[in-house]
Amino acid sequence: MNKVELISVLSEKTGFTKKDCETLLRTLTETVTETLLSGEKVSISGFGSFETRDRAKKEAYNPVTKKKITVAAKKVPAFKPSKAFKDTVAQG
Repeated sequence: MNKVELISVLSEKTGFTKKDCETLLRTLTETVTETLLSGEKVSISGFGSFETRDRAKKEAYNPVTKKKITVAAKKVPAFKPSKAFKDTVAQG
């Protein structure tokens, strides 16, 4: 399911217009992004939590030149599903 399909399903299930659902989805993703950038965690009960994790610097190889390079340390976004969400998906 892509973004357009998700907006259509949300519109059908809620009775809101597609434009309102698009605004809601955009606002949700922007808010989660801004919260993660500020160093906080976002938890949605029954669904999961979004957080940032630190990835350490590492040595790697350029596959084209075969030269050794250093990949800098960075923060990466991560999602951890809740137990209820995992159980629901596992039951199919």
